Amino acid sequence: QVLLVQSGGGLVQAGGSLRLSCADSEGSFSNDAMGWFRQAPGKEREFVAGISGSGGTSTYVDSVKGRFTISRDNTKNTVSLQMNSLKPEDTAVYYCAAARGFGSVRRQPWEYDYWGQGTQVTVSS
Repeated sequence: QVLLVQSGGGLVQAGGSLRLSCADSEGSFSNDAMGWFRQAPGKEREFVAGISGSGGTSTYVDSVKGRFTISRDNTKNTVSLQMNSLKPEDTAVYYCAAARGFGSVRRQPWEYDYWGQGTQVTVSS
């Protein structure tokens, strides 16, 4: 069983920054690719960023490149998403996810086995 617990998020003005964190209780964390997704009202869940198990490879959706950074600490079983230069269109519920046993980066939601509880991020204009 993998339990992902998210923290961070909230309300920020456009141009501001927020940091999301996700703590994974699974002992083999370094073997799992991790990702961040988001879902805005009325829209499908969207891939935002992913990182390999080792942390050596990361990938982003084009709309956040240069603004968001995904990172992980395998000694603490945590993955984070630093979000800078936030825009109103970044407003969504953000979810962390774990692809258990798959070390390489994953982009599709069906490639992930476990999900965090979701965190609201609201960017005002």
